[in-house]
Amino acid sequence: MNRIDRLFQEKKSGILSVYLTAGYPALKDTGALILSLQENGADMIEVGIPFSDPMADGPVIQRSSQIALTNGMNLDLLFRQVEEVRAEVSIPLVLMGYLNPIYHMGMEHFLERCRESGIDGVIIPDLPPDEYEEQYREQFISGGIHHILLVTPQTSDERIRKIASLSGGFLYLVASASTTGARESVSRQQEEYFRRISEMQLSLPGMIGFGISSRETFLSACRHAQGAIIGSAFIEAIGKEGSLEEKVRDFMRGINGN
Repeated sequence: MNRIDRLFQEKKSGILSVYLTAGYPALKDTGALILSLQENGADMIEVGIPFSDPMADGPVIQRSSQIALTNGMNLDLLFRQVEEVRAEVSIPLVLMGYLNPIYHMGMEHFLERCRESGIDGVIIPDLPPDEYEEQYREQFISGGIHHILLVTPQTSDERIRKIASLSGGFLYLVASASTTGARESVSRQQEEYFRRISEMQLSLPGMIGFGISSRETFLSACRHAQGAIIGSAFIEAIGKEGSLEEKVRDFMRGINGN
């Protein structure tokens, strides 16, 4: 069974997924961060593929991608780093990246490397759902890799149901139509959007992302979905001075309330 499916079977609410950029803050930090996040209570980890033009990402993640690329991170090295730690990691690992580097590697080879390194799911924000359905869906399914699709507050109910039928593992509920970035609270409009999706009673679990940055916003998101994804706030935290393990521990304690 795919580890994402197992997670949602075993834990029905309060699921915490944390985003990191591969190769940030230092080139060899990827594996250490994955292990430390698991040790400190992350339920799932989203590993970002650095890209020079990450259109859905805010300035914090954009900067981390630029630093990671300067450090020498690339997709082939990312797979090797994940593979090195996979035997010690039991939680789901999801890749988040844009089409350009994936196309450069070739989708078939990319999915093969996902399987070999123990990746459970992939998020590709600039791959249109219709193109995915027509060209790549069977490849993902046959390889046992979930393709996780996104919806936004502007997505119609009909389109949400269509996208949910194509998505694997969970549906990524984008909290805002803007780029990623930490926000201090969840707005009334966002609350209404989450409630609308909850009332649709989709069979696929939902995870809320974009703007989740604190225990308050995490708990608020969890009232409307199975869990939430934290990205920019974590990237900011590990970019500060101090040891990597201490920064991860302190950040996770702030979210988990321990």
